[in-house]
Amino acid sequence: MNKINRMRTWAVMMIVALAASLAMTSCGGGGLEKTIKKALINGDTTQVTYDSICSIIKGSPEKYSDFLDKNGEINVDALGKYINEVGSKLRPPMSWNIGAYGLKNLSLTIYFERSGSMTPYDHTSGRGQLKKAVNDLINFFPDRESVKINIVNDNIYPYSGTVDSFLQDRNIYESTSGTGNASYTDFKLIFEKIFQAQKPGNVSVLITDLIYSPQNTADVSVEKILNEENSVATAIFKTYKGKSIIVNQLMGDYNGMYYPYNNAPVAYNGQRPFYVIIVGDASTIDRMANDDKYAKFLHPDGVKNTYRFNQAPGDINFKIVPDWKDNTGRFRISRDDQNTLTKCEGDRETGVMCFTIAANFKPLAKDDAFLTNIANYTVQSQSGFQITIRPIAPADINNNNRAYLEGMTHLITARGKLNTSHDELSITINNQFPAWIGESSTSSDINPAAAGFATTTFGLDRFLQGIYDAFAPGNATYGKIVVKIEN
Repeated sequence: MNKINRMRTWAVMMIVALAASLAMTSCGGGGLEKTIKKALINGDTTQVTYDSICSIIKGSPEKYSDFLDKNGEINVDALGKYINEVGSKLRPPMSWNIGAYGLKNLSLTIYFERSGSMTPYDHTSGRGQLKKAVNDLINFFPDRESVKINIVNDNIYPYSGTVDSFLQDRNIYESTSGTGNASYTDFKLIFEKIFQAQKPGNVSVLITDLIYSPQNTADVSVEKILNEENSVATAIFKTYKGKSIIVNQLMGDYNGMYYPYNNAPVAYNGQRPFYVIIVGDASTIDRMANDDKYAKFLHPDGVKNTYRFNQAPGDINFKIVPDWKDNTGRFRISRDDQNTLTKCEGDRETGVMCFTIAANFKPLAKDDAFLTNIANYTVQSQSGFQITIRPIAPADINNNNRAYLEGMTHLITARGKLNTSHDELSITINNQFPAWIGESSTSSDINPAAAGFATTTFGLDRFLQGIYDAFAPGNATYGKIVVKIEN
């Protein structure tokens, strides 16, 4: 009987071991895990190391199928998640953002609007901010050989010159006169053709004033045309759920005729907004946002406001900093879970507990004005913890905290009086329709002397709200940080 029991026990142990082996194989394991650990511990997070990891995966495609896409190429998102799972088990925890390594052979297509209301941006008396913005996009794109330029209004027309001739042209609207019908811009057709023409690895940019100006609008009321604009935007972008759109607002000198909705043209000399709209696969934009060589491309000089549509929630890499000047009270970071605080006590005199989180917000591609504004966060805990946020400065990092602060962008200070034995601090970054869009919009552009004419765009909020509605589910967020607190 004992012999039978021993055999049963041995069989169960073998089954458990086999299951564990299979589990490890399906999510990495073996040589892959060892290579990743070695790279993290040695700080060897380079392109060469990344390539060697890819070679291990492609050398055993059946074993590492979880990290390959249907075409047999590296699934960068899946591999990145696994790498950071391995790194989270190290002491101190480590991470490696490999998003940028998936970017190879990107191409750029410029769509340059040539309508009647666009030509005054390039008047010889102005400073040429619009043309400089386009030139910067081309110059700061890593592979200039892959750049193509089109002229758009009633349709899309290939630019007849070269990239160099475009860059050097001091009067681009004069050089392209006669291209298409400049009396209106068909945004529905333009965006649909941009999406249809995009192949994997292509990034498209539309330079425009974003004024909706279809044909045959005589006697059509303002409200009717704005409702149409909103519906058209939603209909277009709802069809392309995998795309992501960055809208950058810039200001430029404007000297010439302006064309108000259903009114006679008026002369105007002053500042006007224009827009750099970047379109690409959401996964491509994600990886570009994590690659420093695309920073000046995604965020051109002179940007006044910006917003990215269809930015999916992501995992936010963060670490609790055990020894920081703002910390008060007592706590320990759990050995089993680096995101759990144990043995927590408030300050003996005030009862206040304060701890600090170092977070990497770089993948969000948001400026500090957004990231440090507490109104953009939902903070929840039973004890009513409140937070403040500031960027990490180089002077903050020293040998004692380097393992926690290096690779992070912001410090979150949480402060409160713990009034329960088990609490949870949840910090959610909300993805809300930006206030600047409403502030930059108008439903009447008749009078150039009116307050706000220089800083507003006719119907801007309706068009961009249509895009937002096409992509954003209810209660959209960028990500969440959760810390468990136990006394």
